Amino acid sequence: MDAHLVEATIEAYLTEIRNQLDKAAGIGRAADACAGAGFHEKGLEVALDIEQPLYEATTLLNAVSLINQIARQS
Repeated sequence: MDAHLVEATIEAYLTEIRNQLDKAAGIGRAADACAGAGFHEKGLEVALDIEQPLYEATTLLNAVSLINQIARQS
């Protein structure tokens, strides 16, 4: 694999992982604010929205790890 392409791909994936984790953190802060204001059920409902960005971040992490392994073997 072309080293520059691998580096650019890894950088892009890591940026997107950070974006997804930032999104999840924002949802977590919103859920915490709801709970802190006494709206515990709404806080839980909001917190459940964390699942999708965490799933996407995990999937991207698995993909970038695989890309890195393949690049090392080349």
